[in-house]
Amino acid sequence: MKRKSKITVAAGLCAATVFLAAGCGSSSGSGAAGASGTTQPGKTKITVGVITDITGPAAASNKSVVDGVKAGTYYASRNGYTIKYIVGDTATSPATALAVAQRMVTQDHVFAVLANSSLMFAAAPYLTQHNVPVIGAAEDGPEWIAAKNMFSIWGPLQTTKVSSTYGKFLKMMGVTNLGVLAVDVPSASESGQANAVSAQEAGIKVGYLNAKFPLGGDVGPAVLAMKAAGIDGFVSASSQDTSFAVIKGLRDQGVNLKVAFLPTGYGGDLFSAGPGAAQNAQGVYFLSSYELVEMHTPATKQFVADLAQAGITSEPTYASYNGYVTVGLLVRALEAAGANPTEAGLIKALEGIHDFDALGLYGTHTVDINDRENIVFGADNCLWVAQFEGNGFKPVPNAAPICGELIPGKTVSPAS
Repeated sequence: MKRKSKITVAAGLCAATVFLAAGCGSSSGSGAAGASGTTQPGKTKITVGVITDITGPAAASNKSVVDGVKAGTYYASRNGYTIKYIVGDTATSPATALAVAQRMVTQDHVFAVLANSSLMFAAAPYLTQHNVPVIGAAEDGPEWIAAKNMFSIWGPLQTTKVSSTYGKFLKMMGVTNLGVLAVDVPSASESGQANAVSAQEAGIKVGYLNAKFPLGGDVGPAVLAMKAAGIDGFVSASSQDTSFAVIKGLRDQGVNLKVAFLPTGYGGDLFSAGPGAAQNAQGVYFLSSYELVEMHTPATKQFVADLAQAGITSEPTYASYNGYVTVGLLVRALEAAGANPTEAGLIKALEGIHDFDALGLYGTHTVDINDRENIVFGADNCLWVAQFEGNGFKPVPNAAPICGELIPGKTVSPAS
């Protein structure tokens, strides 16, 4: 199929006949004043969109990507780009994710896709077949490694390989017996297994490992099994709601955890999690792929300022960071692609980026978004860790960031 070559970045346009009760909505920003209160003449006007999970089990982690995209339009404006955006919902459904991709190609003739969804693995083969540039967060599966049209803001994560980062942190915190629960999504399942191996390489026993936990499943049996195994540390590679349910269950069973370590929940994700979340999160450790806003660095201050310009005053979330940084990578690629870029030109520009700093949010670190061999966590395999105490987050000493290395010869089986 011949596709129109025009600058239209779209993701998940809503159509009632396709989505039924998927809950799609749309929003737009048009290069309004940036954090400084001024704008520059536009180099290019483009329309962007986001494939994300607005409803369903994956929504808690991903739906606020729209806030980050909106804030990113202010960054883009300061760099001369006027960006509008359209938002759609996968409804945490593989079939819906694929339908979104098909609609974008056959009806909307999109220029590129911005992606922050746990279901992109369902849409990726179709988008790759049609040579659609995809920029976003590699949170769902190995297509980000194999597909040459897909570019992750963290780099294409090698979720079957093992970094020393997790084991290094858990050892530092005194964990001796670890429980690991990973949701049955390819990248999460593989990450959970890899985190267990990382702990073992650091000399930590893994008393419980479940890397096939169903989305929205009952955590009760897992909690009882972890208690029986005598764990004193818990690592999650699952949704925020599931993670908190496990932590509460372990505490109710009298399990004394030295560390409960979650991949999501930092910042606004916790504060929007509903009644009881803050109580369940007391003492819990949360990772971030970026500098923590509590560090008050120039990059985090600019991020917060752009969120405020976009009318967003709540705490930044995992997905809002991702949305903001995704727009940043898009802008950098557009600048490299020159005037009137084609789809192939944008992909070529992305292929030339080897030192992405996430608009400074990686601190002194950078990531080669084209390194398809060595990246497990992102920039230099670093994580920024915060602990929740009282009503707020505190950066953990010696872990903001904590960085590791790829462990040679250590891999886990690809998730089926």
